[in-house]
Amino acid sequence: MWKEFKEFALSGNLVEIGVGLVMALALAALITSLVENVLMPIIGAITGGAGESIADLWTVTANGSTIMFGAFVSAFITFLTVAAAVYFFIVKPYRAYQARTAEPEEDAGPSEVDLLTQIRDSLATAR
Repeated sequence: MWKEFKEFALSGNLVEIGVGLVMALALAALITSLVENVLMPIIGAITGGAGESIADLWTVTANGSTIMFGAFVSAFITFLTVAAAVYFFIVKPYRAYQARTAEPEEDAGPSEVDLLTQIRDSLATAR
């Protein structure tokens, strides 16, 4: 059982998935920092919160409950930015690489109907 698990854990696909996960988490942390520390203060300044993050804006406190619309907007912008970065820097180049390295499909040869037609014709001429 250990040998099978070791073969599975060290197979190429699982290692590639692990590397991809680590890279995606690092990219997500980088983009989260970019959005929270660079973009959101700019958006906050534009929307009237001079130098404040957008997450600090649009916070409503009612009856002891706090609803933070700004934090949600910040998380949503972070998500969109991460999704765009993953698509344009990982998915799109990978698809282009696959298209360049894909082997052309081999000719499948005659279909079953074509072969049966040839056999029929050769039997008809043999008579």
